[in-house]
Amino acid sequence: MKNKRDDVPFSYLVNVGHISANPVEVHLEADKRELAALAERWNVLSVDSLKAELQIARWKRDGIRLKGRVQANIVQSCVVTLDPVPSAIDETFEQIFVPENSKLARRPANDAGEMVLDPDGPDLPESFTGDTIDAGEVVTEFAALAIDPYPRKPGVEFGGHTEDTGEIDKKPSAFAVLKDWKKD
Repeated sequence: MKNKRDDVPFSYLVNVGHISANPVEVHLEADKRELAALAERWNVLSVDSLKAELQIARWKRDGIRLKGRVQANIVQSCVVTLDPVPSAIDETFEQIFVPENSKLARRPANDAGEMVLDPDGPDLPESFTGDTIDAGEVVTEFAALAIDPYPRKPGVEFGGHTEDTGEIDKKPSAFAVLKDWKKD
């Protein structure tokens, strides 16, 4: 089931035809080469570890459900000092895949033809072509979504920058100078 794809730094191909209704337990862990490639892709200083525990099972008639947990340790640059900031990622996820020609892949629409999405509802199934799904790519996508876009060392603040404290600014209005102006 495991094959490498050149365009994806961390890949684990799953043959859909070999998956039954009983979940298959899979443990994935990135090697040093894959960790270096992920650090480059995610634009972080380093990825020290990436591992995932997956359950892969059949979903409805022709779909596949990937359910699991991804854990990673990364080091980013502080947005203020550029010092290294270590952080840990620990995310659970669930993703459903259906073949591209499946009725389950159709997007729900109302009478006007507009797509209807429930922001609190489950994600729509992803479609796939061929007979494989890349579980490694799913793992890296969910890990990437958990990366802090603005990492900051504890206790560090921007100099000369005021953070919103909820207080109303007492800055004078630009028109305050005109209040005493009189027409002659």
